[in-house]
Amino acid sequence: MANNTLKNIEQIESSLWEAADQLRANSKLTSSEYCMPVLGIIFLRHASNRYETALAQIKADQAAGKMPNRPLVKGDFIKRRALLLPETGRYDYLLKLPTGSSLGTALVEAMKAIEVEFEPLRGQLPKEYDKFDDNLLEVILRTFDSEALRTASGDVFGRIYEYFLMKFAMQGAQDNGEFFTPPSLVQTIVNVIEPDHGIVLDPACGSGGMFVQSSHFIESHGQDTGHKVTFYGQEKTGTTIRLAKMNLAVHGLEGHIREANTFYEDVHPIWGECDFVMANPPFNVDMVDADKVKDDRRLPFGLPGVNKAKKVSNGNYLWISYFHSYLGPKGRAGFVMSSQASSGGHGEAEVRRKLVETGDVDVMISIRSNFFYTRTVPCELWHFDKGKPEERRDQVLMLDARNIYRKVTRKIYDFSPEQLANLTAIVWLYRGEQDRFLGLVREYFASLCGEVATIPAELDAFEATLNGLRKLIAEFSNAIKKVETITSVQRKSLTDLLAELTEATTAYEGDRSELLKELISFQKKYQAAQPESNADQLFARQNFDLLAERIRGLVKQVDLLYKLAARVGQVSQELSGVEEAAEFYDRRAVNKLIKKLDEERKQAVEQLKQAAYYHRQIYWLQERFPNAVMQTVPGLCKVVSRVEIESADWSLTPGRYVGVAPAEVDEDFDFKQALKDIHVELADLNREAVELAALIQENFEELGV
Repeated sequence: MANNTLKNIEQIESSLWEAADQLRANSKLTSSEYCMPVLGIIFLRHASNRYETALAQIKADQAAGKMPNRPLVKGDFIKRRALLLPETGRYDYLLKLPTGSSLGTALVEAMKAIEVEFEPLRGQLPKEYDKFDDNLLEVILRTFDSEALRTASGDVFGRIYEYFLMKFAMQGAQDNGEFFTPPSLVQTIVNVIEPDHGIVLDPACGSGGMFVQSSHFIESHGQDTGHKVTFYGQEKTGTTIRLAKMNLAVHGLEGHIREANTFYEDVHPIWGECDFVMANPPFNVDMVDADKVKDDRRLPFGLPGVNKAKKVSNGNYLWISYFHSYLGPKGRAGFVMSSQASSGGHGEAEVRRKLVETGDVDVMISIRSNFFYTRTVPCELWHFDKGKPEERRDQVLMLDARNIYRKVTRKIYDFSPEQLANLTAIVWLYRGEQDRFLGLVREYFASLCGEVATIPAELDAFEATLNGLRKLIAEFSNAIKKVETITSVQRKSLTDLLAELTEATTAYEGDRSELLKELISFQKKYQAAQPESNADQLFARQNFDLLAERIRGLVKQVDLLYKLAARVGQVSQELSGVEEAAEFYDRRAVNKLIKKLDEERKQAVEQLKQAAYYHRQIYWLQERFPNAVMQTVPGLCKVVSRVEIESADWSLTPGRYVGVAPAEVDEDFDFKQALKDIHVELADLNREAVELAALIQENFEELGV
C-alpha cells in the first residue's frame, strides 16, 4: 500500500512538472522568471487546502459542542496549523473570478493577504504575476486544481514543492541552481549526524533543504519537529531566502532565516551553542578579504592562506572552521565540500592538522561526480562530532562511496533509499551500534517476506491470461485444419510453435510450483518474526541464496513464455489473412490478450525481482560485515587512526586509505537494468536534440532565414 501511495505521488509530481514546464516553454519564459511564480502557486494551493481542512475540523467541533458557535479568529486556525485566509486569498476564489478579470492582479492580492496573516512570510511571497498573460495563469491554476491536489495533505505538497525545486535546479534557475542541494547528499548528512534536538544551523541555507530533511528525520521517529528543534539560517541572496521561507511554510515549519554574507557576518546569537550544523556552501571562493576576517572568532585555527592581493586563497577552510566553531560541547556537523579540500596543502594542511588533533573529525565520505544538477564535480561529505566517546577520539571513518550510485538521467546520479540505508549502517557499526545494523537487516527480511507474499497473485494473473490465449489459438489451429488453402507447412509452423509454448509452459509450471512452495514456506517462517541475531540472519539469508537464483531463473521463463506467446499470436494472425481462415480468428481478442499478457508479465517479473532485490541488500551487508562488526572493506571503508592520518600528510581523502576493491564477477548483473540506463541516456539525448533543433529553428526565423 505504501509503495502504491509513493508511486501515485511520483506520478502526480511528474505530470505536474511536465504540464508546468510545457507552459513555460510555450511562453518563452526563462526558468528563473518562471520559478518563483509557480512555487508561489503551489504554496497558495497548499495554504487553501490547510484552510479548508481546518475549517471542516472547526465546524465538526462546533456541531459536536466542543467549540462555541462564534465568529472565527486567527487562533482557531493557527492551532490547527492553518491560516485564516481572507476570501481573496483562497484558491477557489481565484478560479471562480468572472471572465475578463485580471488574474495577475488577483494573485498579487492573494499573496499580500496571506502575508498579512502569516508574519514569517511578510515580503517573501512572489508578486510578479501581473506581468504574466492571464490565459497562462489560468492554465497553471487549473493544472494545480486536480481532485488529487484539492484533497492532498501537507506532506504531499511538501514533496511537490521539493520536487519542483529540484527540477528548477536541474534547469539552472536562480543562481545556476546552487540554491538546491541534491536530496541524496542532504539525506546522507542527516543520517550521519541525526539532528533530532536543539539548535540546528545552516549558515549557507539556500532553499532550506537541510531543515526540511531534518524535519523528515525527526517525524520518522514519531516526534514533532516544532517541539524538538529550532532552525537558524543565513543566506546571502534575497530571492533564495524567499524560496527557503516558502519551503519551510509549505512543510508546516518555521525558522529564523536572515540575509547575510556568512564570510563577514554572524547574525544569530548562537555561536558555540549549536547542537547541529549542516550546510552545502559555495566551493572554492577566492575573493574573501583577509583583513576583514583575520580576527573572526569563528576561525580558531587561523587563516588557511592569503595571497598577495590580501585575499584568502580559497574560502573552503573558512567554511570548515566556521562549521566547527559554531558547535556546542557535544555538537555534530555535516557538510558538503569540494574534493580538493581534503588533501589541500600549505595553509590548508595546517588548518586540517589542527582540526584532526581536536579529535572531532568523525566521518569522511567520498561522492562521485554527477550528483549535483548543474555541476559534474565530485565532492566529499565531512562530519564533525564534538561528543565522540574517548575510545574513538583519534579515529576517523573513511568511507569511499564513489562506486555506489544509481542513474537518474544521463547526467545525474543519486543514491537509492537502500543505498542510503546501507551507507548509514556502516556508520552505525563504526559507532558500535550493532543493534541498529541488525535492525536494518530485519527490515530487509520483512520487506523480502512482504514481496514474496505478493508473488503468487501476480503469477496467477499472468498464467490465467496465458492459458486464455493458448486456448484461443489452439481453437484456431484446430479450425484451420479444414481450410484447404492453408498448406501443411503453414499449419505445422503454428502447431510446432504451440507445442513449444506448451512444453515451455509445462516446464515453467513445474519450476514455479516447487519454487513457490519453498518461497511461501520461507515467508511464513520469517514474516511474523524476522531473525534477530546475526547468526540467525546469516542462516536465513544463506537459505534464500538458492531461492534467489531460482527466482532469476523463473524471471527468464516468464519472459520466454511471453515471447513464445507473442510469436504464436503473430503466426496465427498471418494465417488468418487467408480468406477462408478469417472467420475462425478473433483478431481483436488475441491482440487484447497479448497486450494484457505483456503488462502482467512486467508486473510478475517486477514482483519477482523485488524479492530478489531485498535479498541482495542483505547479501551486500553480510558479505562485507559477516560478524556485524566494523571491519576494513577494501575499496569501501576503513577506520583510520590519527597516526595514519599524520603519516599521510593529514589527508582526509577516503580513497587514500581504503584502497581498491578486488575485481569480482557480478553474478547479479542486471542486463535489463543496464539496458534501462542506456535507454535513459538515449531519451535524454533525444530530448536535448529536439530542444536544440527548436532553438536553431527559432534563431533562423529571427534572422529571417
